[in-house]
Amino acid sequence: MNAYDLPTSIRVGSVICPIRSDFRAVLDILTAQMDPELDDEAKAFVLLRILYEQPDQIPPDHLQEAYEKAVAFIDAGMKDNGKPSPRLMDWEQDAPLIIPAVNRVAGTEIRALQYLHWWTFLGYYMEIGESYFSSVLDIRIKKSKKKKLEKYEKEFYQEHRNVIDLKMPGSERSEEEKEELRKLFGLTK
Repeated sequence: MNAYDLPTSIRVGSVICPIRSDFRAVLDILTAQMDPELDDEAKAFVLLRILYEQPDQIPPDHLQEAYEKAVAFIDAGMKDNGKPSPRLMDWEQDAPLIIPAVNRVAGTEIRALQYLHWWTFLGYYMEIGESYFSSVLDIRIKKSKKKKLEKYEKEFYQEHRNVIDLKMPGSERSEEEKEELRKLFGLTK
């Protein structure tokens, strides 16, 4: 992938497959990846179904390649160091904090845009500077590393604990909501 382009398709084998490159589609994928009700196979299925506009057109012998290239697209071609790291944010829980910070960087209300490429959104996200969200992340990072919080951070934490503490993924969904998600993603038996 070329970092200077904004891809709207992915080559899988010899086929060019159009993708849903809007940030909302990728955020749906990332939310599903955190769902404890889905096993790894179901998460891969959901990823392929949401990202690829015509997932049924992907030949079965190229599904692994389609999955790997989809993950590379979501990661914007950046590789991690391979070491497990603590969970510091949640796209769904933190949305009310992330969106205003991204809006400030973008200089516009991104939710009002018809389309915003995932890589553009991710670039805005990576440029979030001093903000309420960054304050929350700073405390989460210190807590994950068992570092001592400064007095002002302790006060901030006590006042905003419900925002700072990450909830367990999927713990607040009713059984009806879970069944609706299964139906939506074609996972009912």
